[in-house]
Amino acid sequence: MTIIAHLLTSFIAAAGFGILFNAPRKSLIQCGLVGMLGWILYFILVQQGLDVVPATVFAAMLVGALSQICAKLYKTPIIIFIVSGIIPLVPGGSAYDAMRNFVENDYFTAVQLSAKVMLLSGGIAIGLMFSEVVNQTVRKLMWKKRSDAFK
Repeated sequence: MTIIAHLLTSFIAAAGFGILFNAPRKSLIQCGLVGMLGWILYFILVQQGLDVVPATVFAAMLVGALSQICAKLYKTPIIIFIVSGIIPLVPGGSAYDAMRNFVENDYFTAVQLSAKVMLLSGGIAIGLMFSEVVNQTVRKLMWKKRSDAFK
């Protein structure tokens, strides 16, 4: 039952942020699906025992790849899918807990949580960047292959 709850809530969160960021109505379902699939990959990897930082990197890579596919298929800017799709992975709760611990003068816990937030945020950035690098490499190889065929 929990996996269904995760599927539903991550879809609603991603699609909801699509609405918030004025994504075209025709792309809201895709925004929700990108976010849902990214979150489910993260959830499954963590359930299998992988640490949260590598799980976040892999989930962000999936979000980036799916965003590129959706952008091409639906002829929509990629940023719409990336922003909406990455929202379920953003460590907002941990950032809030870190700030709350700073205010409560529990600096040891606050620094630990802040470091975790930084690692997770960096993991998101690395995953999206790696996805883009792979996409550009594949496109360059395909272009070279296509241009060699015409020679």
